[in-house]
Amino acid sequence: MADLLYKKREESLSKGVTVLQDLNKSNTSLEYVQFKVIEMEEGAQYEETLENTELCAVVLTGNVDVYVDGDSYKELGTRDSVFEKKPTDSLYIPSTKTFNVQSNKQAKLALCYSNSTKVLETKVIRAKDNDIEQRGKYSNQRLVHNILPDYVDTPENLLVVEVYTDSGNFSSYPPHKHDQDNLPEESLLEETYYHEVDPAQGFIFQRVYTDDRHLDETMAVEHQDCVSVPKGYHPVGVPDGYDLYYLNVMAGPKRKWKFHNDKDHEWILERD
Repeated sequence: MADLLYKKREESLSKGVTVLQDLNKSNTSLEYVQFKVIEMEEGAQYEETLENTELCAVVLTGNVDVYVDGDSYKELGTRDSVFEKKPTDSLYIPSTKTFNVQSNKQAKLALCYSNSTKVLETKVIRAKDNDIEQRGKYSNQRLVHNILPDYVDTPENLLVVEVYTDSGNFSSYPPHKHDQDNLPEESLLEETYYHEVDPAQGFIFQRVYTDDRHLDETMAVEHQDCVSVPKGYHPVGVPDGYDLYYLNVMAGPKRKWKFHNDKDHEWILERD
């Protein structure tokens, strides 16, 4: 059995800072993607130096100031709950940089990492800069906020997007994959899903499977759990009565999102 589900944890990292998720090269099979979620009490600080990695810090909730090698980025964050369904502010920080986060009020941050050796420019991605789109139809509908899509050239490798899937809908559906370095037909991108459920006692289902079923895992995923997708198709189903938010991080050898649908289910797209 593959180990793809990462349950929420609550581990004190420093004064006023708690780690909820920490997916890294020591506890996943992922080569390109690492991911962390931290909660910060008002007035707390978090500092890190990036080595051969780039970072997109997404302010999930709350409001923070971030200092990067002497430059300041103030008042980042727009919402108190991800389920307000409005975009938030994020900050791209390149390799070799030291950053310090200071919370102006209680905050929650997603720290999205990928391998990188280029020293690029630090860049704020304001809420207004997010491209917003509605995908799917019938019971396969979702709202998408594109934070770092593949048509933005800010990072070296990172792709970051947040998605809302309402009660009774499927997402990442029909099932698709991106695990072959075979452009222009398909790209190789690892992926992580960070899930939040409303109301928080709910759960959703996510399946990760390959064509040969060598990998085939179906998971009941709860509030603030993570799912790792090293390869394969990865659809998500949301039961009636609950709404789902998830944050996707993707990275691979080429920064291009080109997916391949499961042919058994692609017919769904052809309905009137």
